[in-house]
Amino acid sequence: MSIIVWYRNDLRVHDHEPLWKASQKTTNVFPVYIFDPRQFEELSIGFSKTGWLRTQFLIESVQNLRKNLQSISSGLIVRVGKPEEILPRLAIELEAEAVYCSEEVTSEETSVDAQVEDALKAMGKSMSFFWTSTLFHIDDLPFDIDQLPDVFTQFRNRVEKSCHVRSCFDTPYALLFKTNVSIGTMPTAESLLGYSSDATTHYVGGEDAANQRLKEYFWEQDLLKVYKETRNEMLGMDFSSKFSVWLANGCISPRYIYQQVQEYEYQRVKNDSTYWLIFELLWRDYFRFVSMKYGNRIFSAKGIKQDQHVQWSQNKRIFELWKNGETGIPLIDANMKELLDTGFMSNRGRQNVASFLVKDLKIDWTWGASWFESQLLDYDVCSNWGNWNYVAGVGNDPRENRYFNILTQATRYDSQGEYVKHWLPELASVPADKVHLISVLPPVEQQKYKVHIGVNYPKALFDVNRWRKK
Repeated sequence: MSIIVWYRNDLRVHDHEPLWKASQKTTNVFPVYIFDPRQFEELSIGFSKTGWLRTQFLIESVQNLRKNLQSISSGLIVRVGKPEEILPRLAIELEAEAVYCSEEVTSEETSVDAQVEDALKAMGKSMSFFWTSTLFHIDDLPFDIDQLPDVFTQFRNRVEKSCHVRSCFDTPYALLFKTNVSIGTMPTAESLLGYSSDATTHYVGGEDAANQRLKEYFWEQDLLKVYKETRNEMLGMDFSSKFSVWLANGCISPRYIYQQVQEYEYQRVKNDSTYWLIFELLWRDYFRFVSMKYGNRIFSAKGIKQDQHVQWSQNKRIFELWKNGETGIPLIDANMKELLDTGFMSNRGRQNVASFLVKDLKIDWTWGASWFESQLLDYDVCSNWGNWNYVAGVGNDPRENRYFNILTQATRYDSQGEYVKHWLPELASVPADKVHLISVLPPVEQQKYKVHIGVNYPKALFDVNRWRKK
């Protein structure tokens, strides 16, 4: 008997139920990863569904998965193509009776799942799904998904009161991987996207890098104890855990992080910061369950609320300026430049640039969500689209008309201008108390600080004085 373990957004060997359950059935386990070309196509709004840095990070994560599977006497078969065509063919070639995989919840993934399952069933083979993506298991929730509370706090209170986090699954220690089937070569970002780039990022994909980050953040630098105090900062690597980068690809398990937090609380300290990291994992859970409850409404411009009254502009020129960090608003531009250069942006930055796009510029929020999907290393379909619903005011946010005053945010979270000057070196000579107001300073002052609006820094798309009055 042999079983195929189909990997997707679960690129690890630790706490991996499909791999563990397959290993308990047979030693003939064949892990498979398939790069689906549809995930790398150009969208109608002019950029790749998966951008260069995110593609490169994914490839690194799959390469590391192959290495870690080899360390337990297994391996990884890699293919490029449509899973619904490749998996049934591999099932025949490998004489596999079943395909095991993690369960996904959004339509692109579940549509492919259904086609794979139908093809296997027609061949007399089976497909089994396992819930691997959240901290709390879906079967342990104290309500059915259609009864999921529409307010996060209500969800959190009920779950924390009545649920427990399940233990991690062990890593299989010895599997067989003998086959005449080609294991396949790893594609390049250029071959998947059809273009080349010199862009690089200091984030490294894979389970090993994820575990190393946890080791550094928790145990070597002892940063978890101040997480709540530093999490709203924007500059540097260590103000937040950055675990989301690896969580999105399943390189690290949320349950393993929880387990390590508990160990940290036992060995070091238990405080608001240790709880707050778990609190953020709960938000991640919540958005996944929200996606299950509302389905494709999370991708609709009308959102979860199906708000018929909101009208969005589709001004491509304005959107491009936002996308490229050329709005003339330093806090917005700095965050968008960081995203372009690194594939990452702080949570505080994401809230601000999203609010600016939809509340101040009135641009279609689904364009912004699509750009984040393309660029973010930590793109998670449920968290990304759920958060954009929230900011756009069409999600399940109990607070009506949530709005970010960008000037207030800038002076609160970047009071010395260090963040904007780091990503916008053309503003380096501007004093801290004026850098966020550069667009309204008199020309003589702008020249004094070597800033030439419309030449080396863009003209502002929004009148900063409107924020000063609020």
